[in-house]
Amino acid sequence: MKMAILNTPVGLAEIKGDENGISEIKIIEKQKELSSNIPEVLLPAILQLNEYFEGKRKKFNLKLNPSGTNFQKKVWKALQEIPYGKTLSYLELSKQLGDIKAIRAVASANGKNPLWIVIPCHRVIGSDGSLTGYAGGVQRKKWLLEHENPPVQQSLF
Repeated sequence: MKMAILNTPVGLAEIKGDENGISEIKIIEKQKELSSNIPEVLLPAILQLNEYFEGKRKKFNLKLNPSGTNFQKKVWKALQEIPYGKTLSYLELSKQLGDIKAIRAVASANGKNPLWIVIPCHRVIGSDGSLTGYAGGVQRKKWLLEHENPPVQQSLF
């Protein structure tokens, strides 16, 4: 398994993967040295994450290899269908997956997403529009949502 550390506007990201795909992208809280030698298998992820943060990328095109249950993978696949700049509630996501009663299981799978930003779990919000829990912290979730959908400057004239 190869690993690299990337500096992002919201903290350090640890990226792991191999020839089978990217298996993990997560925010790390402890200080680690940035990667100077990026393993070749991780270069596309580094490039695309940088493009995302620069506002040049809205959709990722990476070979993914997350580890999880079949249900979790089903939820993560549905998360990838939420368009850039849009949000969906846990209830709406449960309905899309065909079982409104599975809302807690859907929320749990969302919280266990191993591929930060690439599988956009930050786009899932509470039914009342609240920024509910987020593994990377609610402030990061708010930043990501604002990055994807910046407020429009109103004209004074």
